[in-house]
Amino acid sequence: MVDLKDIVSKNIIYLRTNNKMTQLELGRELSYSDKAVSKWERREAIPDAYVLVKLSSVFNVTVDYLLSEHSEKELKAVTRHRVDHHVISLIPFFGLWTLAVFIFAILWVLGSTEYLIFVYTLPISLTLMIVFTAIWGKRKTNIFYISFLVWSVLAAVYLTFLQYNWWLLFVVGIPAQVLVLLSFKVRKKPKKTGLSES
Repeated sequence: MVDLKDIVSKNIIYLRTNNKMTQLELGRELSYSDKAVSKWERREAIPDAYVLVKLSSVFNVTVDYLLSEHSEKELKAVTRHRVDHHVISLIPFFGLWTLAVFIFAILWVLGSTEYLIFVYTLPISLTLMIVFTAIWGKRKTNIFYISFLVWSVLAAVYLTFLQYNWWLLFVVGIPAQVLVLLSFKVRKKPKKTGLSES
């Protein structure tokens, strides 16, 4: 007879390691402790229905997938599916930069060099990456994108109004950067270990 604890454990371990997540990171995504994740992976308990739904959302699989045995081919198919998300998020990013280069080239041919096109393209492309990372990527990756977005917006404003020499504008970036870092420190408190983890 098939042991459900064994199946769920193997699937969680595979999906977590394939997504380069630690037990602590997965626990935080689920609002559980890393000890709870460890118990599931050591076959000491099975996640309840609520956690299985959250796991399916985190790893972009169905609950049925988590409760079923899989061949090596099926496991690799899930891996490819997740990689495709990364590729899909890069298509609009590079599409936007291609458009910026195209516009710059046309204006250059017409006798105008508008380098600010690239300055404006940077915050727009970073915003795209933030959206796609929020949908498909790891939440913690967005801390870098949002930080770059803050500084690129400040740089765009500064370079647009260069004649005013608003260098003090970058001082605004310091508390803004602190705000970004603090916002990523806020997270749900992990549930206590015990009966609720089974």
